[in-house]
Amino acid sequence: MMSKVSEERIHTREEEIVGACEELYKTMSFKDITIKEIGNATSFTRTSIYNYFQTKEEIFLALIEREYSLWIVELKEWLNGTEKASKEEFASKLAHSLENRELLLKLMSMNHYDMESNSRPERLTKFKVVYGESIHTVTMCLEKFFPEMTIAEKQNFIYVFFPFMFGIYPYTVVNEKQRIAMEEAGVNYVFLSIYEITFNCVKKLL
Repeated sequence: MMSKVSEERIHTREEEIVGACEELYKTMSFKDITIKEIGNATSFTRTSIYNYFQTKEEIFLALIEREYSLWIVELKEWLNGTEKASKEEFASKLAHSLENRELLLKLMSMNHYDMESNSRPERLTKFKVVYGESIHTVTMCLEKFFPEMTIAEKQNFIYVFFPFMFGIYPYTVVNEKQRIAMEEAGVNYVFLSIYEITFNCVKKLL
C-alpha cells in the first residue's frame, strides 16, 4: 500500500508538471510543446516526467481535469450559498463561471480529441470521473433553482449546454488575422464575449 508521503510526493510532482505545462501553453501552441520543453520548466529531469505521465497529452488531460475541478468548486460554492435564482441570475452565474475558465474552454475546443486519444485508459477514466461530476453539479443547480423542470427538460439542457461549451472559445477568442478574414469575406458576424454568448445560450435553454 502506498504511503501517505509517497502519495503526497506524487501529487506535488504531478502538480509541478501540470503547472509548467500551463505556463508554456500561455505562449506556445499545443503542437510545439514537448515533454522536453515541459521538463526544462520543472525542478527535476525530463526523464523523471515519464514516471508520472507517458505522453504530453496525458499532462494536458491532467490540466483540463484540474480546470474542470476548479469550475465544479465555484459552482458548488454558489449552489450551497444561494437559496434562490431566477433564470437570468442562473444564466449570469453560469456565464461568469465560464468567463473565469478561459483555459478550460480553450483546451476543450482546441486539443480535446488529441488529449483523450493519446492517454492511457486509467488517465482517461480519472478525467471522465471529474467531467461526470461537472455534469452532475450543473444538474444539481437545475434541480435546486428550477424544481418545476421535468427530467427530460433537464437532460435536454445538459445535452445541449455541454456540447455547446466546446464551441465557446473559437467563437469568442479571435486573432486579428481571423477578424480581417471575416471582414474581407463579407461575413456579417457579431463577435461576443464568453459571458455574452454563454448567457444568451443558457437563457434560451431555460
